[in-house]
Formats: sequence, C-alpha cells, structure tokens
Amino acid sequence: MGLKGFVEGGAASVVDGCSTHPLDLIKVRMQLQGEAARIPAPAMRFALVFPPGVQHHHHHDHLLQPPRKPGPIAIGAQILRAEGPAGLLSGVSATVLRQAVYSSTSMGLYDTIKRRWERESGGAALPLHRKIAAGLVAGGVGATVGNPADVAMVRMQADGRLPAAERRNYRSVAHAITRIARDEGVRRLWRGSSLTVNRAMIVTASQLATYDQAKEAILSRRGPGGDGLATHVAASFTAGLVAAAASSPVDVVKTRVMNMKVEPGAPPPYAGAIDCAIKTVRSEGALALYKGFIPTVTRQGPFTVVLFVTLEQVRKLLKDFNF
Repeated sequence: MGLKGFVEGGAASVVDGCSTHPLDLIKVRMQLQGEAARIPAPAMRFALVFPPGVQHHHHHDHLLQPPRKPGPIAIGAQILRAEGPAGLLSGVSATVLRQAVYSSTSMGLYDTIKRRWERESGGAALPLHRKIAAGLVAGGVGATVGNPADVAMVRMQADGRLPAAERRNYRSVAHAITRIARDEGVRRLWRGSSLTVNRAMIVTASQLATYDQAKEAILSRRGPGGDGLATHVAASFTAGLVAAAASSPVDVVKTRVMNMKVEPGAPPPYAGAIDCAIKTVRSEGALALYKGFIPTVTRQGPFTVVLFVTLEQVRKLLKDFNF
C-alpha cells in the first residue's frame, strides 16, 4: 500500500484543521448549550398566599420563558471576553493530532481503495455508490484509530464553559490523553467511538465522494483544461454543504457523549448514543440535533474548500515522487 495518499491527505488536513479551529470550537460550545438547564420539575408546587386587597399580577410568568440561546457570534464574543484570544485556540493541539491520525488514515485509505477499484474496472471512473462505499470503509477505520484525539479535542474545547472549579485544565493533547487513561481507564479514550465511527463514515463518504463526483461533472463540461482553482473551490464547497447536512445530528450526540462527566457513585447522564439523542429531543426539541449547524456550515464550507484546494496543491508538489 502506497503512503503517498496518506501523506497528502494528512498534510492538507492539518493545515485545514488549524485554520478553521475557532469555528469548530464555537460549534462545540453551541452543541453543549442546554445540557445544564435540564432540571426536573418539582413533585409539588407551593401556593402563594396574598393578603386581602393585594392583586396578583403574575409578574413571575415571564420567568418561565426559556432564555434565548446565544448564536455563533455571541458565543465567539463570550469566549474572547472570558478566555481572551487564546481561548479560540483551546484544544488546537488535539486538532493537529486528530487530523494527523484520523484524516490522514481516512483520506489515504479512500484514495487507495478508489485507485484499486478503478484499476479493477479498467481505469474507468467509479460510479457514485462505489465512491460512497470507499468513503464509508475509510472513514470507519480512520475514526477508530483517531478516537482518543477526538475525545481529548472535545473536552479541551468544552473546558472553558465550565466553572473554574470543575474544569479539567488539560495543558495539551498529550496531557489530556494521559490523564484520561490514568484517571478513567484506557477504555475512556474510546468513549463515543461508535458515534465517532458513524459520523466519520457519513462525513468521509459524503465529503470525498461528493467532491470527486462534482469535480468529474464540472470537468466533463469544461474539459481537462478546467481542472483549476475555480473547479476545486466549487466542487469542495458542494461537498462541504452535503457533509454538514448529513453529519450534524450525529455530531451533536457525539459531542455530548464525549463531554459528559460521570460523578463517582452516580449514573452517567447518558446511557449511550440513542439515550442521548432521545433525552436531547425530549428536553430541547428535535431541532436541538442541529445545534451549532450555522457554525458547522460556516466551518464546513471553508474547511472543505481549504482541505481540497490544499490537497490539490500538495498533489502537484508531490506528483514526481513515488512512495
């Protein structure tokens, strides 16, 4: 198996992940909104007694209205005020490791599978369903390998929203992974792995397959001479929109499961992915599964554009090398 596709995908993914990290941080903070607000209703209500002649105007009614959730700009401003500019880079070391492990594996494996299947079919372009199949396999393998970095990244990004006494205060991705393994057991590094794998399969299949399909469609109309920056941007932006829409519900559940804190002697907030999804929908509504969708799309568009434009440039730089 050639390593070239893995190196190309890894280099492009690290550049991409670092450049869009603040948007990913804001997305994670938005996905965790509403968790702390789930307070069960009291079993009994006490009557308020007003003296004769005193009229009750129900001034308390407005207090029952749920507070309006801040949007991505407000969340970004909160981070800047509370944590400073460096707060927007919380967990960036975990992002680098995640992209270097997960993305390089998934993109390299996708390229390897696709090229092998193309050779078996006589060099013809693969149909969309076979590209999707290659993406599903590659995404699943990459996510399994990269899950520890993903857990560390989510926790480091979410830490700033907690009260100071409850923060984990990881210094780096290595410190986070070491502490999780020591304090909670090695298995905790694969918490939410089923969600990570499912999300990665969806994202990799939709992103890579859509990019290849859109690029081929554009080049079939414009000819080989159209294989330039405009084509790469158009194809990658299309891929980003498809990937964001397909993966958002799984991403919300994944973020909440990975970030949950289990107190000693207490049951975990969620028994698993399905339980998390049900509780989220029951307490916050079905649209809660699309929390953070605006920053997801805002990030996924530039993320995918930067990813594939960088990938195409790396391929040009390495076209004369074989390894």
